[in-house]
Amino acid sequence: MQLKNSTVLITGGTSGIGLELVKQLTEQGANIIVTGRNIKALENTKAKFPNIHTFQSDVSNPKDIKDLYDTVTTLFPDLNIIINNAGLMRLIDLQDRSLDLENINREITTNLSGTIQMVHQFLPHLLKKKSAGIVNVSSAIAFMSYSSAPIYSATKAGVHAYTQALRLQLENTNVKVFEMIPPGVNTNLQNDWAVKPNPKMMMDVDKMVNVAIQGLLKDKKELKPPMVGIIKLASRLFPNMLLKFGHSEFKKMKNIQN
Repeated sequence: MQLKNSTVLITGGTSGIGLELVKQLTEQGANIIVTGRNIKALENTKAKFPNIHTFQSDVSNPKDIKDLYDTVTTLFPDLNIIINNAGLMRLIDLQDRSLDLENINREITTNLSGTIQMVHQFLPHLLKKKSAGIVNVSSAIAFMSYSSAPIYSATKAGVHAYTQALRLQLENTNVKVFEMIPPGVNTNLQNDWAVKPNPKMMMDVDKMVNVAIQGLLKDKKELKPPMVGIIKLASRLFPNMLLKFGHSEFKKMKNIQN
């Protein structure tokens, strides 16, 4: 995938993996459009990277997506790559009755529905381009459900399945479909967690994004470090062991709450 002079839209581009994508894609010579819900975070990102373009938009809101499409495709008709990175990950006890139905659904509307709706809205535009790409960000958790984050686990498994189907349906078009599959990465996703992950088991965000950039340049369908390949294999060979390992974190969380 040619990145230099491409026009790339990144959802959730103000922190974590998204912000690092802004940095490294800028270094590749791409024209960057960043979206996010928090206007202050967008202003801070713009201050760091003056040449990017920012738009306040919430991927969980269909009207925001439609308005974003109308604005961006008018102002940037050369847009040819979208990166569906916006994500929310929460540690949730499914027996917690304080979470109402709207709250429990937040990760689904952001991580899964948001990705699907962004693709559906922007695909007609991308199909008109000589060369175009869609990058959906899933997670290694798609292959090993993490009981501490059950809704997140479900959404990333859904993103993985959806991306595979999308790639097959677009195989005879000019739109290439990529899946970025991070392992645990040190980002702001863990800021509010009661149980902090072991940093030694987490990947640095700049290294993860570099893997993704190099994979895009080589047209690799799955943008993942070797660690994720090991997790995928282990999920087939030792599924119960991985589930129990992940569940130990949930037990720690319950002990803290009690």
